[in-house]
Amino acid sequence: MPANTGFGARRKAARNGGTHDSRQRPPTVVIGAGPYGLATAAWLSAAGAPRRVFGEPMESWHTNMPTGMYLKSVPAASSLSAPEPGYRLEDFRAARGLGPVGDRYPIPVEEMIAYGRWFQERRVPELERQKVRTVEHVDGLFAVTLDSGEEFLAENVVMATGQVPFAHEPAELTGALPEERLSHTSRHRDLTRFSGQRVAVLGGGQSALESAALLHEAGALPTVIARAASVGFGSPPDTDRPSDRPRTVRIVKPGSPLGPGWSLLACSYGGGAFRHLPERLRMRLLHSVLGPSGGWWLRHRVGDRIPVLCGRTVRSAGVEDGMVRLDIVDADLRTEVLRADHLLLATGYRVDVDRLGMLAPELQREVRTFHGAPRLSSGFESSVPGLFFTGLAAAPTFGPVLRFVAGTGFAARRVAGSVAAGMRTRP
Repeated sequence: MPANTGFGARRKAARNGGTHDSRQRPPTVVIGAGPYGLATAAWLSAAGAPRRVFGEPMESWHTNMPTGMYLKSVPAASSLSAPEPGYRLEDFRAARGLGPVGDRYPIPVEEMIAYGRWFQERRVPELERQKVRTVEHVDGLFAVTLDSGEEFLAENVVMATGQVPFAHEPAELTGALPEERLSHTSRHRDLTRFSGQRVAVLGGGQSALESAALLHEAGALPTVIARAASVGFGSPPDTDRPSDRPRTVRIVKPGSPLGPGWSLLACSYGGGAFRHLPERLRMRLLHSVLGPSGGWWLRHRVGDRIPVLCGRTVRSAGVEDGMVRLDIVDADLRTEVLRADHLLLATGYRVDVDRLGMLAPELQREVRTFHGAPRLSSGFESSVPGLFFTGLAAAPTFGPVLRFVAGTGFAARRVAGSVAAGMRTRP
């Protein structure tokens, strides 16, 4: 059946019996209540845009990030953006009676979740804790259906669904192991379930190294398999605040939300310029700037405690005698066999619009992409007028700052500005 069959009745029902007065213009819908969704909603409210915001506050952080995890971002770069003061991480800590912290304070994920929920309660109280089932494109508007069965029309849709839909599984491992023997790190909140088991962790970045440390501390026996010739760890900040660094050091390596250095400064504040770089260069920078490495506070938790096999790739995987068998190849093409109870993929995320199942197939096909990512305007609008993408989905366009909470200000201001401009030009 064609996608638009029956939508005349749906439009009439939405206008006459929906939650919004038919005399009002259709709302802008924000899908997702993580940092990017909440910040976008806050800026849309300041722009005077009618809106509906859907999701559980900080859901993927609570459900898909392991207990005991710490953020790589420093506190000064971990605040959700709002159009007025009073909603930064430091404000949350003050409201909770907690003291100020600096760059040498690793933020526990539990604190970040609590902060995000605090932000939502105070700045986005209109959040509706419902899931969006489908979004379809009809006559220049969007037909939105909720899990509750409610249907209504939206003028704009902002996809702020986070990174979980884009969890990457290497092609060579697809279908190689049964589900109970293979999983991505994004599927685990509690790693204690692996206590006493041998777990092979594939990857060499923060997720792999931190998962291995948490597995070890939970009584599991992890082994890290990394393609890189070595794994690296960051260095602890010299001071708690960049302004405390000597002036000569600040000139050579200026501070930025992503860390010290001119290249990180450019990525932090140059998202608009990043968009104009050639696509291949953008993709290379996206993966190489702040590439795979562990936080400085992980070094002593991994160190000599956990085997790390560097310069290895997995050639094949299977189950043998009830165990996972991995055939691993090193740089000299020598093969070794590693056996484990489970293979944990810390292989990151790759944006692919086709994996956003709530978008109707017809709408997915309307979105122009490159390397699976949506092509976006300077205002984060896709090739489908009124359909916006923010957060990780926008990182291939605007750069690595969109991988971090620090990018919420740049993204939310631009999305809200683009929506407001559309409200002025469309009756």
